[in-house]
Amino acid sequence: MTRTSGATVLRARGVVKSYGPTPALRGIDLDLAEREILALTGPSGSGKSTLLHCLAGILRPDAGEITYGELALGGCSEAERSRLRRTEFGVLFQFGQLVEELTAAENAALPLLLTGRGRKEARTAALEWLDRLGAADVADVRPPRMSGGQQQLCAAARALVTAPRVLFADEPTGALDQLTGEKLLGHLVRAAREQGTSVLLVTHSPGIAAYADRELSLYDGETDATGLGAGQRIGVPR
Repeated sequence: MTRTSGATVLRARGVVKSYGPTPALRGIDLDLAEREILALTGPSGSGKSTLLHCLAGILRPDAGEITYGELALGGCSEAERSRLRRTEFGVLFQFGQLVEELTAAENAALPLLLTGRGRKEARTAALEWLDRLGAADVADVRPPRMSGGQQQLCAAARALVTAPRVLFADEPTGALDQLTGEKLLGHLVRAAREQGTSVLLVTHSPGIAAYADRELSLYDGETDATGLGAGQRIGVPR
């Protein structure tokens, strides 16, 4: 698939999701463009993480359609959606979710190994990202011996090592101090600009949302038509 700046890479129409009798998403529409950073904002419980999980193929919506390019995610098997998350998508959760038995370098290299890359090539790429993110000193350390911030930087390296076409970041700076969080956000911006990665950034922080090109605000499972729900363009720190 050709990476054309400005083309829509991910599209959602009428996405609905409930947990039992409780609605989480009430018919969400969303477009994510190539190389765009889109912030999903809103209060806790507004549906931000649920929407991200649906868009990443982790959850299946109850209704609506999500397409990645020309591919309808609803028609994909679990194995096909897992393959997308190994090759085309990167996912960065708030608390890392690392494999505790693996070192930081092994965790970061894991997506490449799962797609058939050689161990030496995968480790080299993992070490490069750990170094860029300021976590090279824990390359051979396992998660139980890392701080929360170090674990999150390792998880970021794992999410970025494949040069994903779409990066899903769910409160990515939650475990980081302000300086380290700003450094990580700077890398997400550069990934979007330099390698054509589109970024969907879930946050409740206006300061973090300011790194995005646009902001989509959710409230009670719906886009906020009174404010930024239509996707107002905002400033990006340089």
